[in-house]
Amino acid sequence: MVRLFGHYIPRALFLLLGLEFIVLFASVYIAADIRFPNPSSSPELFNNFNWKCSIFAIIHIVVMIGVGLYQRSTRDSFSSVVSRLFWSVVIAFIMLSILFYLIPELVIGRGVFVLSLGIGFGFLLIVRYGFSVIADKELFQSRVLVLGTGRRAKQLLRLKRKSDWRGLKLVGFVHLKGDQDHIEDESLIIRSEEPLSKMIERYGIDELIIAVDDTRKNYPVNEIIQLKLSGLRITDITLFFERQTGRMEIDTLSPNQVIFFEGFHTDYFREAVKRIFDIVVSLTFLIVSIPIAAVLYVLIKRESKWREPVIYSQIRTGQNGEPFVIYKFRSMVVDAEKDGPQYAAKQDARVTRVGEIMRKTRLDEIPQMWNVLKGDMSFVGPRPERPEFVADLNEKVAYYNMRHRVKPGITGWAQICYPYGDNDEDSKQKLQFDLYYIKNFSLFLDLTILLQTLQVIVWQKGSR
Repeated sequence: MVRLFGHYIPRALFLLLGLEFIVLFASVYIAADIRFPNPSSSPELFNNFNWKCSIFAIIHIVVMIGVGLYQRSTRDSFSSVVSRLFWSVVIAFIMLSILFYLIPELVIGRGVFVLSLGIGFGFLLIVRYGFSVIADKELFQSRVLVLGTGRRAKQLLRLKRKSDWRGLKLVGFVHLKGDQDHIEDESLIIRSEEPLSKMIERYGIDELIIAVDDTRKNYPVNEIIQLKLSGLRITDITLFFERQTGRMEIDTLSPNQVIFFEGFHTDYFREAVKRIFDIVVSLTFLIVSIPIAAVLYVLIKRESKWREPVIYSQIRTGQNGEPFVIYKFRSMVVDAEKDGPQYAAKQDARVTRVGEIMRKTRLDEIPQMWNVLKGDMSFVGPRPERPEFVADLNEKVAYYNMRHRVKPGITGWAQICYPYGDNDEDSKQKLQFDLYYIKNFSLFLDLTILLQTLQVIVWQKGSR
């Protein structure tokens, strides 16, 4: 993993991004060479040419992030990846065309531009196919050994996605005397009297994950210290989950760890930067969405025969548990909650026809920009919940109240990593992503979430 501004990025994806930047950069050079074999025939094109190639590649990479081509947990087939690559080229074409119009000095010519897009698309297909073939080869994997066979260790077996284990090879679980085994597959359990250092050497281990339930008995602390001093990577299971999955696994978390974890802190500078970011982004979106909002106003009014309100307000729980009023375009019938608060369900009969479109495209959340400008919300953060649900979840889900130490957001890390939730287990899973965001908050992470929110909207992930 590469840790950038506190956020864990899989090394494979980081290298993939770098390689794709290079091929996109090179595609402009190749296109220019095909179009103008003699550089002297078009001297204006080759002025600041490296800068122009870099802009072309950067815009394309940003679009690819936005359409979800750099998500760590993707399960997409290669055909789906090809589809996303195609749409990234289309969107990049539009964005670059606008940029060339606004800044003529960056123009690379229509012929070179079109050729660059075609050549770049071909290169990206080759790179992506090669990545899908070699990424999971054992030759490129680190060998991992888990110390412990109890409840904490068992949580690792819940990781079933290839992306969760990308770059890693699980060798097995080391049984400690006195521990109760919770690993059902006996073939994964290593029972041995030899020293831990010998085991590490025999299995060729690159990383040791500590997943012991009780460190007060039969815990080889001196051996682990010696292994640490010898250069072996030692990782606590909670930090392993955080690093590999982008979430904090609650079932492996103890209050003592929360106290001593790095992160979960703030300062005036970070708060000021985030507030400026919120104001700039929300104002920009509000201005751009004025025509859309006007159309939605007419459609909502027309569907209700000009009788019902367009804006829907509701009490939500904000920072430090303080209630506030959230605003949305009304997407359900007026008496949607006559039987009391409830989660939205699939094919919910309460959702109007216009509301169904708005909810799938997140257009119903445009009025929340006002909440951001007021300071009740941030643009990026945990989604605000109803006080009725919060009171119940605080009782059922450990650490749930920790999500309220920051302002809620219009979009968030949980929204791009996990689909819509309508039960307690879903709320628990989303909390784990929210805690990761709170612990590792940075402007870089906010920008990453903002870009990846595009693919949530376009591919309608988690809409209901």
